[in-house]
Amino acid sequence: MYLFIAVSTIFVTGCSDDDSTDQPPGVFDGDSKTYQLQSQSDADVSGTATVVENEDGTATVNLKLSGTAAGTFPAHIHANSAAETGGILIDLNAVDGATGESTTIISATNEGSAITYEQLLELDAYINVHQSASNLETIIAQGDIGVNELTADSREYELSSASDASISGTATIYKRVSGASLLEIELEGTPEDGEHPAHIHLNSAAEGGDIAISLNAVAGASGKSWTHIEADDAGTDVTYEDLLEMDAYINVHLSANQLDVLVAQGDIGINVLTGESKEYALHSVLVPTISGTAIIHQRLSGASLLELELEGTPSDGEHPAHIHANTAAEGGDIAISLNAVAGASGKSWTHIEADDAGADVSYEQLLEFDGYINVHKSISELDVLVAQGDIGQNELTGNEVSYDLAAVSDATIFGTATFSERVNKETLVTLELVGTTAGEIHPAHIHSGAVADAPGDILVSLSNVIGDTGVSVTNVTQLDAGGTLDYDALLNIDGYINVHLSSENLGTLVAQGNVGANVD
Repeated sequence: MYLFIAVSTIFVTGCSDDDSTDQPPGVFDGDSKTYQLQSQSDADVSGTATVVENEDGTATVNLKLSGTAAGTFPAHIHANSAAETGGILIDLNAVDGATGESTTIISATNEGSAITYEQLLELDAYINVHQSASNLETIIAQGDIGVNELTADSREYELSSASDASISGTATIYKRVSGASLLEIELEGTPEDGEHPAHIHLNSAAEGGDIAISLNAVAGASGKSWTHIEADDAGTDVTYEDLLEMDAYINVHLSANQLDVLVAQGDIGINVLTGESKEYALHSVLVPTISGTAIIHQRLSGASLLELELEGTPSDGEHPAHIHANTAAEGGDIAISLNAVAGASGKSWTHIEADDAGADVSYEQLLEFDGYINVHKSISELDVLVAQGDIGQNELTGNEVSYDLAAVSDATIFGTATFSERVNKETLVTLELVGTTAGEIHPAHIHSGAVADAPGDILVSLSNVIGDTGVSVTNVTQLDAGGTLDYDALLNIDGYINVHLSSENLGTLVAQGNVGANVD
């Protein structure tokens, strides 16, 4: 004893602080790893599984649950992830319900293959804790372990209502240690007895596409499903990062017999909306009860989702829609075809990444586009417009000046001329007269000088005023003789407007008024 004390004293006094340790010499300090065990059939039961390294390289698995009742609860390590399920790899000692604990030393699988602590941490597996030996199908707690453990990385996507407004939710993609994914769907409002097939499809929801990855069906009672993803249905590897970059969307269907009825849907991957958007007004045209908006949303990919939303559409209608080149006042060819507006909802959604000729069109380019939107009454009545609006660089800024157009030959005909500024500094000139006769066409022009100095030369030819509506709209960019004429220059023009009775009787004026610099 004296010899031991003497040697120990020499050892301690001879060591530096850098050599100190929290454990006495000769005591093994093994690593450990803790996994979460989530509630399953009983919401009160949950806990942890801690894998501890033994001195000989084997492992001890400690289960610790809270909320267990008296009794014993069988436990096992199973192959694969919990979302996939698999056979039993390793039996664990049953959990004692009184303490909620179980301890098992593991050195080999049930088949006899040796397994170390390090190999256990690399295992493709999960743990199940069962209700009883006679009721193994009821699981009270469960958790992925090894390479199936979830990291802190995840991405949540919205799943919007489709056929049933009361059903909506989210899809969350979690990254596993292995680089694979766990996709969790969580819906609210699903019927208790329902089972809803789900898939990841190619392309955006607005485009539609084939099934790329089949998902586990959503259980109506819980509104949830979990799917392990490491490859697509064709067998091609798909990592977590691949999934976040996928050109895809999720469909959740009403049932296996009614796949054409969707209960929820949402874009994922590069099709997710960034939150950046631009809204344009769609005005009534020949159907005064129909109007609405066009909203262009930016996707992560840089492409766009164009949403049309109209009010007043008939429930049985279907209204073709297009983006045309130029302004609505000028008219132009179809540049981009849009999905038809459904009369029942008044809505349509179109994915845009190129025009009809195949040229790329990004979100930023669409906001700068020289175009307008037409929504037609039907495919057989494309000449009847129900809504229309300028977009892109043709959008109105809100700056405008109105001028009076006084009656001349007919005291009942008078109105206004409004100069409205566009984003691109061009001008929308709108003439609005009351008292005009249906069927009549009234030519109109901006002349040089003031009314008092008339007649003056024509500076800018305007669109004819239509007698049925009393309206004329013209996009003004230059003088008839050439030379740019922007909004600011038009507000300072030395001119006046004449509206004539007809092209055959230009000498008879129906309305007239000073504009620009000639107005007090």
